[in-house]
Amino acid sequence: MRVLVTGAAGFLGSHLTDRLLHDGHTVVGVDNLSTGNLENLAHLGDHPRFRFEERDICASFDPGPVDFVFNLASPASPPEYLRLGIQTLRVGSVGVEHTLEIAARHHAGYLHASTSECYGDPIEHPQRESYWGNVNPIGPRSVYDEAKRFAEAMTMAYHRSHGVNTHLARIFNTYGPRLHPADGRVISNFMMQALRGEPLTIYGDGQQTRSFCYVDDLIEGLVRLARSGEHLPVNLGNPGEFTILECAQAVLEVTGSKSKLCFVDLPVDDPTRRRPDIAKARAVLGWEPRIQLRNGLTKSLDYFKSQLVPREEARPIS
Repeated sequence: MRVLVTGAAGFLGSHLTDRLLHDGHTVVGVDNLSTGNLENLAHLGDHPRFRFEERDICASFDPGPVDFVFNLASPASPPEYLRLGIQTLRVGSVGVEHTLEIAARHHAGYLHASTSECYGDPIEHPQRESYWGNVNPIGPRSVYDEAKRFAEAMTMAYHRSHGVNTHLARIFNTYGPRLHPADGRVISNFMMQALRGEPLTIYGDGQQTRSFCYVDDLIEGLVRLARSGEHLPVNLGNPGEFTILECAQAVLEVTGSKSKLCFVDLPVDDPTRRRPDIAKARAVLGWEPRIQLRNGLTKSLDYFKSQLVPREEARPIS
């Protein structure tokens, strides 16, 4: 197939591009590089089945005939979507509509990368796809949460009104090589702080929970969902649930670091619990994660070590 991947220079986008090329497809990768990094695609060099275009999907474009569209374009790092709030809302609305128009024009399949943030600070635990969420629509995180919720509504509207073969992946915390060291999420924060010998920053009392999925498992889930006949949202994540303190301890064990813990105030609207119910993914896709946290951290260790530079020399995400 000829496949369009938006957000191709990002963490997940670059790994998905690798997988699609490995499977024999031709890939057109698009990214405006606001948070993506061309270093994530540098290993592809002059790959004969890959073409990269630097462009903003909020401007209408046509990549030519495609068989499938994977839309992964959006800031996903909390510091970045807070910095790029308006751009995040636009890529989740205008950008999503443009990519859906491409899918409709070329009779292509379409997968939108949504998020567990659609559930907000959930009252239901673990989170099933039928749960409508508990989201603050005007809080600081709303630029990301509501962009993703709107994108799901737009995707379903194109499915119902134009018959586009759409798929919605609700992605839970994912980590692994190419996750930016200054990403601002738990794993990247802890790994870099531990490797530098700095205190690990714990927000709140550290009893809030997260579920961490290794990137290879997540990409397998995306590919299976794209091949499926499922149009409603599907949770993709690892159902193993850890407190932030447990995650910190796992990082210290894997890195061998003697770093201490530093407790700071909890950010506004930070979810207290996060765990996917993946019964639907198991039943519909035959999918579940295989790589557990300590193994995944070990597989990621060399990458994070390679990112060790003096703090004053660290390059920004954008």
